Amino acid sequence: MIHHLEGQAKKLSAYVGEDESYEDKPLYQALIEQARVQGCAGATALRGLAGYGASSRDVVKHGLRMSSDIPVMVSVVDEAVRITALAEVWAAMMPAGLLTMEDVNVALYCGENDECGEPVIPL
Repeated sequence: MIHHLEGQAKKLSAYVGEDESYEDKPLYQALIEQARVQGCAGATALRGLAGYGASSRDVVKHGLRMSSDIPVMVSVVDEAVRITALAEVWAAMMPAGLLTMEDVNVALYCGENDECGEPVIPL
């Protein structure tokens, strides 16, 4: 489902461990699939180089205490109503981690075969 997105929007981000799973698949993959099911504009999973969180295991590397489970951040930007609904679903899917929601301003959202307008850059 392709839809128009510009101006004020919301960004939902989930911070999870790469080793976490949901219904026999990686949790980050399940979160992305759920965003698609909910009709969101798009989703991205970014794999972290290092990190720690609320349930990190003590693993010392380069003098730092970090988690042995590589961090993954899954983000979605869309309309507030869609993001609020998705946040409830994601929260129920996550056994642990961090879920954040923030206001964003979409300057440009355009696929490679779309006719793009001018970017909306607020002053």
